Amino acid sequence: MMSETDNYPDLEKEMDITNNQELVSESENASTVSETDFESDRADNESVNEEANDNSTQEANTSEDTNIESQTDSEDSVVNESPIDEATQTHITSLEAEIASLKAQLEVQTEQNKNIQGQFMRLTADFDNFRRRTTKEKEELELIIKKKTINELLPVVDNFERARTQIKPANDGEMNIHKSYQGVYKTFVDSLKKIGVSAMRPEGESFDPNYHEAMLREPTDEHEEGIVMEQLVRGYMLNDLVLRHAMVKVAAPPENNSEEAETTNDVSESN
Repeated sequence: MMSETDNYPDLEKEMDITNNQELVSESENASTVSETDFESDRADNESVNEEANDNSTQEANTSEDTNIESQTDSEDSVVNESPIDEATQTHITSLEAEIASLKAQLEVQTEQNKNIQGQFMRLTADFDNFRRRTTKEKEELELIIKKKTINELLPVVDNFERARTQIKPANDGEMNIHKSYQGVYKTFVDSLKKIGVSAMRPEGESFDPNYHEAMLREPTDEHEEGIVMEQLVRGYMLNDLVLRHAMVKVAAPPENNSEEAETTNDVSESN
C-alpha cells in the first residue's frame, strides 16, 4: 500500500518548501526578536550607564560640595581660632617678659644681698678687730698704770726691808714698834702679791741682763764666774713683766788666776 507521500511527490516538496520558509521566517523572527532584545538591552545599558554617570556626577558634586563645605568650615574654624591663638601667644609673651623681668630683679637683689652680706662681714671683722684692739689697748693701759703705780710704791717696800735688817730693838717697847711696822709691811706685800707682783730670788743663778743689773763684780773661788752672789736691791715682776731689775753682785775669777793667766800670756809672747 502506498502512502500519500509516495503518490504525491510534488506535495511533499511543497511541504518541504513550506517548512523551510517557516523555518526561515522563524529564524528571521528570532533574529528580529534577538536584535530587538539586543537593542532593548543596549538601550537599557545606556540608560543604566547614564543613570550611573548621573549618580557619579551627583556624588562627585556632592563630594565637592562636602569638601567645599568642609574647607569652608575649616577656614571658619581657623578664622575663629586665630584670635584665641594670638591672644594666648600675647599672654605667653607677656608672661615670658614678666618672668625675665623677675629673673633680672632676682639677680639684682641677689647681687645686692651679696654686697650687703660682704659689707656685713667686713663690718663684723672690723668690729671684732676694733674690739680686740680696744681690749688689748685697755689691757696695755691698765698694765702701764699698774706698773707705774707699783713702781712708785716699791721704794716704800725697800725702806721697810732696810728697817727690818738694820733696826735692832733693844727693849720690849722697841720690839712692839718693830712688830707693828713689820705687820704693815707684811700687809702691803700681800696686797702686791694679789695683783700679780712677785719678788725676784736671783742668788745662785747665772747672770741674765733681762732680769739683773750688775752693780758689783767680786773675784771669788766659791762661785763660778757669772753667778749672782748677792742681791743688793730686790727686783720685782708683774706676772711675766719685769717691774724692776734686780741689782746684784756677780762672781768674777780670782785675782791670782788672772795674774797667772797674764804671766802665761807674757811668756808665750816673748817666746
